Amino acid sequence: MPASWPCPGPAGIADEHAVVFDRARAVRLLIVPPLFEEMNRTRRMLIETQRCLDALGLDSMLPDLPGCNESLQSFSAQSLGSWRAAMETAARHFAATHVLAVRGGALVFPTRLPGWVLEPVKGASILRQLLRARVLSAKEAGREENSADLLEEGRNIGLELAGYRLSAALVAGLDSAVPEDEGQRVIRQAEFGVSALWLRSEPEEDPAQSAALAQIIASEAAA
Repeated sequence: MPASWPCPGPAGIADEHAVVFDRARAVRLLIVPPLFEEMNRTRRMLIETQRCLDALGLDSMLPDLPGCNESLQSFSAQSLGSWRAAMETAARHFAATHVLAVRGGALVFPTRLPGWVLEPVKGASILRQLLRARVLSAKEAGREENSADLLEEGRNIGLELAGYRLSAALVAGLDSAVPEDEGQRVIRQAEFGVSALWLRSEPEEDPAQSAALAQIIASEAAA
């Protein structure tokens, strides 16, 4: 199940981690995860979705974004551009035939692949959420900060948000980025009839939601 793949980085090619269910089947799904904390909150759900896809006869690959999860690359060196290049490299390495991009993953996935986008979100919305959390944290600590000043600082020299050191390129990229879906089917959370795992405070799993997502993908891939 664990696998590695060669990823471009500032210091050259680096081995990155991926969770892979690979039996050399016809449908090979690249899963591009959400960004920041949403990635952590949905990871168990996505791996369970992979297990369900495996049982339904589909291969799947869930690569780490450089600088995230098991990656040894520096997060502060990343940008939306570097993540796009990484996901394209992963798609080619694993010979992906389809893609599932989740939330902020829709900002960096290989748009040439057919597939699905689960509740895509604008980069500015992600950034607002991160800035709001920092402003609230500062207020609780007795400091006054505001989102406009922080955003300007971030666009110029980078910024620490939610425990991540965002480069100036990543801040600027998020501020203007919109989901890049090009004909992929948009899946809405309402199709599952339950709350989204990325909205919950701690990482959780929802086997029924994972099974439903896998069933949507398997049935539509076969159509």
